[in-house]
Amino acid sequence: MNEQNKNNIRAQMRKGMLEYCILLLLSKERAYPSDIISRLKDVDLIVVEGTLYTLLNRLRKEGKLDYEWEESPKGPPRKYYFITDEGKETLGVMSEAWDDICRTVEFFRGIQNL
Repeated sequence: MNEQNKNNIRAQMRKGMLEYCILLLLSKERAYPSDIISRLKDVDLIVVEGTLYTLLNRLRKEGKLDYEWEESPKGPPRKYYFITDEGKETLGVMSEAWDDICRTVEFFRGIQNL
């Protein structure tokens, strides 16, 4: 398999879990978008700014996230995102789904090793 195909597979799998990871992150603390990108990069989940802003705006419109402005000592005010009650409910459903997916994948990985 060539490198482009490998990268495409990785990108598709990451895209599917990005929303879940962002909700998990924001369930722990509110965050500025560049902080979110930095945290995602820490675990090799590379996201470009445009993709993140599009996702944050969609989640806000869906009522899963909201934001608040905070004055910055180093420039203009910053927009900090946080999870809403609806977002927490969605996160719970996503966590259950993730656990189911992991059990299924582990089952089939076990079959592969037989």
